[in-house]
Amino acid sequence: MISVFADVITLVVVQSEAIVIYTGWERHALVGSDIRLSCSFFSWRWTSEDVTFSWSYRPDGARDSISIFHYTGGAPYVDNKGPFRDRLEFVGNPARRDGSILLKNLDYGDNGTFTCDAKNPPDIVGRASSVRLLVFEKVPIQAGVITGAIIGAVLGLLVLIVVIYYLMRFLVARRVFNLSVRSVPPCLGLVPKPEPIPGLETCMA
Repeated sequence: MISVFADVITLVVVQSEAIVIYTGWERHALVGSDIRLSCSFFSWRWTSEDVTFSWSYRPDGARDSISIFHYTGGAPYVDNKGPFRDRLEFVGNPARRDGSILLKNLDYGDNGTFTCDAKNPPDIVGRASSVRLLVFEKVPIQAGVITGAIIGAVLGLLVLIVVIYYLMRFLVARRVFNLSVRSVPPCLGLVPKPEPIPGLETCMA
C-alpha cells in the first residue's frame, strides 16, 4: 500500500513542476506615450502548444482587479469593454515564453498594478507576477537625479580606470628605461684593452 502511494506521488511530481513568472517591479511613462509591459516565465518543460498568458489590471485606489487580456489556443483575446480597449496590443512571442503587451496613448487614469499569470501544461503551478505603472506629465525629478547619478558614477569609474592604466604604463616604462641605462658600460662604443696600463686611458677606440 505504501509503495503504491509513493508511486502516485512520484507520478504527480514528474508530470507537473512549478512555473516561475517574471515581470518588472515598477515602470514609469509619460502621458500620451506607449509602454511595453514584459512577462516571461521559466518552466522545466518545453513550451507547450497549450501555453497561456493572462493579464489583469487593478487601478490605484481600487480593491478588485479586472481582466484585460488573455492568450490561449494560439490566439490573443483583448477585452473590448475595459479601460484599454483599442489601446492594448499583444507583442509577445509565446514560443519563446514571452507574453508581453503594449499599452498605447497612456493617461493618468492608467496608473495601477498589472499582473501577469502564465501556464505551460503540465506545469501550471506558480505565482503570478505584478508590475506597477506610474504615468507622469514629465520625468520625475527624483528619477532623473538617480539616473544622472548612476550615469555619472559609471563614467567616473571608466575615467579612473583609464587614468590608472596609463599611469601604470608610464611607471613600468620609466623603470625599464632606468634598468636599461644602468646596464650600459661606462665606455659606450669603445673596446677595452685586454691589459690596461696604470695611469693611462683604459679604453681605446
